[in-house]
Amino acid sequence: MSQTSSWEQILDYSNRANPYPFYDELRKTPVTRLPDGSYLVSTYAEIAALLHDPRVSSDIERNPEAAAMRAAAGEDGEADGPGMTPTFLSMDPPDHDKFRRITMRHFGPPTTPGRVAGMEARMTEIVTDLIDSMTARTRVDVVDDLAYPLPVTVICELLGVPPGDEQRFRVWVDVALQSTDPGLDPETQQKKRLEAGKELRAFMQELVDAHRRAPGKDLLSAMATDDGPEGRMPDDQLVSTGLLLLIAGHETTVNLISNGALTLLRHPAELQRLRDDPGLVIPMVEELLRYEPPVHFVPFRTALDDIEIAGTTIPAGASLTLVLAAGNRDPAHVTDPDLFIPDRPNNQHLGFGGGVHLCFGAPLARLEAQIALTQFATRLENPRLIADPPPYRPSPFLRGPSHLPIDIDGVADRQ
Repeated sequence: MSQTSSWEQILDYSNRANPYPFYDELRKTPVTRLPDGSYLVSTYAEIAALLHDPRVSSDIERNPEAAAMRAAAGEDGEADGPGMTPTFLSMDPPDHDKFRRITMRHFGPPTTPGRVAGMEARMTEIVTDLIDSMTARTRVDVVDDLAYPLPVTVICELLGVPPGDEQRFRVWVDVALQSTDPGLDPETQQKKRLEAGKELRAFMQELVDAHRRAPGKDLLSAMATDDGPEGRMPDDQLVSTGLLLLIAGHETTVNLISNGALTLLRHPAELQRLRDDPGLVIPMVEELLRYEPPVHFVPFRTALDDIEIAGTTIPAGASLTLVLAAGNRDPAHVTDPDLFIPDRPNNQHLGFGGGVHLCFGAPLARLEAQIALTQFATRLENPRLIADPPPYRPSPFLRGPSHLPIDIDGVADRQ
C-alpha cells in the first residue's frame, strides 16, 4: 500500500474506528508528498522538529490549500470564516505571541495562576452530579451523559456564557467542525463554514457587548475590559478569540474523555487498577493523550523556506500536515507503541501539539479528564460496552465516538 493510499484510507470514514494500521504504513516514509503537492509528516522526531521550526508558518493566509478553499467558496480572503478575524491560532510570531499573551493574562500564570485550579471543586461537583443522575439506570451514553456536558458546562462558566445558551451554539459548532473534515470537497467545507460562521459570530458579539456593559468575574469579562500593558484586544479579535476558546475549550476534551472511557472498557485490568488507585489517573491521562489522542493531525501549515527533513526537501510555499497520531505511535520514539500502559515512564507525547502553538487549554483539559475518568472508574458498577466499535464522529481530524452507550449494574455512592 502506498503512503498516498494510506492517507486516503485514514480519511475514509469506514476506517474511523481504527486508523492506526494506516498510520503504521504512513510512517514507512516519514515525509510524503501527496498528488496535490502538499506534504504529510508522520514520524515523531520530524513532527516535533517542525512544531518548533520558525520556518513552518501557521498563518492561514499563507496556505495555498486554504486559499484555494476560500476561492472555491467565493470568499474574500477572510481566514477564520465569513467576517471572522484570525485568532492567534492562525498567526505567526510576533502577532501570535502578543494576542496569546493578552488572552493568557486572564487564564493562567503568571497573572492569573489560580483560574483553572480554582475550578477543580466545581468540576468535581459537576461530574458528581452527572454520575448521580445515572442512578437507577441500566444504560447510559458516556458521550451524552458525561463527556459532553462536563467540558461544555465548564467552558461556559469560565467564559461567562449564560446557563442554557449552550443549546443555542451546539448545532452551529457541530456544523463548523464538520467543515474541518478533509474528506469533504472544498466547496462543501466552505458551505458548512458559511452556515455556521454568521450565527456563531453574532452569538459571541452579543456576549462580548453584554460583558463589557456589566462585567463579571469570568474570562470574557476580563478580556473585554482589559487595559493591560499591551492594550485591549480589538473587538473583532476578541469575538474570534472568544469563539476559539468556546469551541476548542470543550470539543477536544469531549474526545479525550470519551476515548479514555472506551480505552478503559477495552482494558478491564487497567480499569480495575484505576479503581484501586485513583492517583494513577494522572499518568493515565498522559498515556491516553498518546494512545488515543483527541486531535489526530494538524493541517494548514506552510513552509516559509525550503526545509530539509528526513532526506526530503519540502519546498518553500508547500502546505504541510503534521500527523500527530502517527507520531505518537512511532516505535522509534516509544517502546511497544500499540500497548496502553497507564504508567508509561517518560511519556513525551504529541497530544497537545508543541512549540509556540502548544495547546492553550491543556491544563484545563487534563484536569477535566482526570476528574471525569476517576469517577467513571470508581462509581459506575460493572460498566460494559454495548457495541465495539461504537459509532464515530465524521471528522478524522477531531476523532472520537459520537456516542458511547454502555450497560451498568448501578452507581456507587459518592465518596
